[in-house]
This record gives sequence, structure tokens and C-alpha cells, in this order.
Amino acid sequence: MNAKKYKAFPAIPIENRTWPSKRITKAPIWCSVDLRDGNQALIDPMGIETKLAFFELLVKLGFKEVEIGFPSASDTEYDFIRRLIDENRIPSDVTIQVLCQAREKLVKRTMECIKGAPSVIFHIYNSTSPAQRKYTFNKSKEEIIKIAVDGVKCIKECMKDLSEEDRKKIRLEYSPESYSMTEIDYAIEICEAVGNEWGWSKENKIIFNLPTTVECYTPNVYADSIEYFASKISHRDCVIISTHCHNDRGTGVASCELGLLAGADRVEGCLFGNGERTGNLDIVTVALNMFSEGVDPELDFSNLPDIADAYQEYTKMEINPRSPYAGGLAYTALSGGHQDAIAKGFAARAKMPEDAIWDVPYLLIDPHDIGRKYEGIIRINSQSGKGGASFILEHNYGYAIPKAMQPAIGDLIKAKSDAAQRELQPEEILKFFEEQWLGKKRPLEVLDLASTQLEGHDESEHVSTRGVVNYNGVKFSIGGKGNGPLDSFVSALAGTPVPAFNITAFHEHSVGQGSDTYAVAYVQITMEDGKSKWGVGKSSNVGKAGVAAVISALNQ
Repeated sequence: MNAKKYKAFPAIPIENRTWPSKRITKAPIWCSVDLRDGNQALIDPMGIETKLAFFELLVKLGFKEVEIGFPSASDTEYDFIRRLIDENRIPSDVTIQVLCQAREKLVKRTMECIKGAPSVIFHIYNSTSPAQRKYTFNKSKEEIIKIAVDGVKCIKECMKDLSEEDRKKIRLEYSPESYSMTEIDYAIEICEAVGNEWGWSKENKIIFNLPTTVECYTPNVYADSIEYFASKISHRDCVIISTHCHNDRGTGVASCELGLLAGADRVEGCLFGNGERTGNLDIVTVALNMFSEGVDPELDFSNLPDIADAYQEYTKMEINPRSPYAGGLAYTALSGGHQDAIAKGFAARAKMPEDAIWDVPYLLIDPHDIGRKYEGIIRINSQSGKGGASFILEHNYGYAIPKAMQPAIGDLIKAKSDAAQRELQPEEILKFFEEQWLGKKRPLEVLDLASTQLEGHDESEHVSTRGVVNYNGVKFSIGGKGNGPLDSFVSALAGTPVPAFNITAFHEHSVGQGSDTYAVAYVQITMEDGKSKWGVGKSSNVGKAGVAAVISALNQ
């Protein structure tokens, strides 16, 4: 790897920058480019019907500006846009955006396509970087500026045929493509020329879109360029500064966020970061990052799973399971320490008001806010800790495992996962738990048992228990008295070879509702040698659940 063939891009000559101390406090103007920039990056571009469905999704999410295509590029693009217009599919508060190179023939074709649209952003561009000027166009700086200005002139000429009302419906966006690799003062110079030709207006602001067409430096340099541009461009109050970040260095989201701090007003991007090479900016991530800090993004991602499913259906692209917010593993904890902290956080939150500030460990936002479910938050493998399996048992199946018993369950489930060499599903965790603590019949099994309430006895002996047990294959008749069914059963075992023990912890709760309610008891017994064992019992009778828990403990 020869690093000497590369060099750092120059810094922006900015002094006294202000963006590092700022915060994002409101949503920008969002523009989805899924149907154009995202679509051109697909192996199999979307057909008209799919694009219509995608457009409806974007409108439903709250986008007020949508770049819908490049009408001069193909008949499919042209016909799709005409369908939107002719079938009145564009809401009155939504502006469509069309892309066009700054060339007369293409501008005329595009202008023809958008006739009748309620509101249009006419987006023209030409590439401006030294490499593009040298290799692609073989033109000077002045000639590249002329291309941009001539494109604006052509748009204005074509608009002469429109009515006064229709002319007011068209706004201009200009992109110095490859802005990120263009000398900053030259980028400003070409934008000035475009603005002078189009005309500066506070009522109909020109959009200067400043793309990291190739992300080639750290996000702070992009932010410097935005602040520098905003401070140098004339008629700043007549300009909307737009970001259009790509992700070649993996920091597209950071570049966008820092660009907003630096004064950008508008964001172009795609759902889930679709786009050329490593993708465009992921609008979902930027919007939900704002949401996580209490800023309304003004986009509705409250049902993110359905949005993700639709996106994957339309684009045939997959969302990485580690993607922020939408990834299948975004709310999954495999580490034992993480699992334990999440479980405790949820337990504490259950006692708080619904609008309490969110602070559950390891979870940036409440998954419920974006339509995710809690069931999949903790998943279990051989690296999971004591709390993970217990969390699954409680939240999926109602077993409120005592904290002191959780290590025993954690050890069992980790051993099972290690043996299987894979993650365990919740139903497997339940199966192993119930096999270990509810299903064992040896060495002690109750064959017959009855308890009787005694009258006229002191409180220490008001229940009598009689029955038959099988211990290590031998039947024993038992009998005893105590202050309840559990105490009298323990007393009755004294006449058998069952080792002596004391009950050192007891917990119980109910599971289910109505006629399906069961009592669940958890008992810790301590043997004469000091070793402790846990048992679990489940019964429709509270007393029997405790007895079953003692038997379960003795069978461990």
C-alpha cells in the first residue's frame, strides 16, 4: 500500500469559525433523491409503477421536496413524471425536483416534461473540479462557468413561453458537481455567476447545492467550506444552501450534521443511504439523530419496520443488520453486561411516567417510538450474561426470576448456546429453563399428596400433609405438620432419605389472567454442606407451587 500516491486536500481558509459551538435545533428542508440519485445506483432501476409507489411513501413520510427524475435521460423517466402530473398525484404542498445537465437540448426536453406541475425545482449542474475540467471537459475555469451560465440562460429562454403564473412555479437549483474537490473560491465564483444570471430574490430563493460528490476529506473540512461559502456568497438572504453528502469515507452523516451546524439550510439524501458507490447520505439516520436529542425532524419514521420493508421491496437492496435505527440488530444485546443493564433500565422505566426522559442504558432511543418491538432487544448466545436469559423469560413468558437465581439460569443457557455454537431463540430458552426446573422427576417425585387444615392448633402447626413420594426408585409414605402447605411438606420429608435442608429464600408471583392464572414459586434451599440450590414450581394452587419448587430444587 503506497500512501505516497495520495495527498490531503487543502484546508479552507477560514478564520474564527463558529460552527463547532453550535447545535442543531430545528429540522432542515429535506429533499429525497431516492427516485433519481438513488434509482440510478440500482442494479435494476425501478419501473414506473414502483416509482409511483415509492413517491407515495416519501410523501407519506413528510417530504415536501422530492427529486423525481432526470426526464431528458430516458423515456421511463419522462413518462413517470408525466404520470405524476397528469394523474394529479403531487400534493399541493409538495415540490417536485427534476435534474438536468446545463445543455440546451436537455433543458428544453425537461421543460416540456414538467408542464402543468404545481411546483418545480429545476436542478442543473456541471462538474467543476480541476480533474473534471482537465480530463472530462478539457476546458478552462472561464469555459466551465460559461457552461453553467448558458444553462441558466436556456432555462430562462424556455420559460418565456410559460404564463406568468407558471413561471412563478419554477425555482432554480444549481450544483457545482464535484464541489468537494473544487477550489472553494472558484466554487463561489461560479455560483455567483449563476445567481447573477438567474436573478437574486428573497421570495424565490436560488438553491446552491454543495455536494461531496466524492467524500474526500474529514467532515470538519466540509463544515468549514459551508461556513466559508455562506460568509462569502453575495445576497445570502436570497440563497438556500443545500448539502448533498456521499459516504466514500464512511462519514456522510457526520458531514451533513456538521454542514448544518455551519449554516446549511437544506439536506438532500436517500432513505437508508442508497446511492452510487458507498451511497448517499442516510436521511433516516440524520433525522433520528435529531429526534434522539429532542428535535422534531418533521419526518414520520414511527413505523420504521414497514418503511424498511417497502424500501427493500422497491429497490431490491438490503439494509445491513448493523445499520443505525433500522438494522435488524440495532436493538439487540448479546453481551451479558449490556443485557443486564437493559433489563434493569426497563424495569426502572416501568415505574416512571410515560413522558419521563429516556435513559435506558445502551439504547439511544425507545425502540417503540419507531415501531420496533422489545422482544428482540436481548438475544442469547454463549457470550451472554446472567441477566439476558432472565429478561427473555420475564418479558416473553412472564417468569419474574429473582436476581439471586439469575446466575444459575445464565450458566445453563450459556452452556446450551456454547454446545449449539449459535444464538438461542426465545422459545429455546423457555424450553431449556422448563426442562431444568419444571420437568425433572428424579431423584424425588411426588406420587400422592394431600394437605389438611387443622382446627384448634397453634399457628406453628395448623396444616397437616400426608402422601407418598418416590426417592431414587423407592417409595416412602410421608406425613408432617407445619404452619402452611410448604412448611408441613418439608416436615414430612424428614422421615425419608432426602438430605436435610433449609429454605433460605422464597419468591412467588402470578402469571396469566382470569382462569388461566398460575402461581409461580421460586425457592432457594441450602443443604447441610452449605451448598444452595434453586427450584421453580408452577401450579394453579399457590401452596402446591411452593411444594413443587422445593421438589425442583432437590432435583437439581
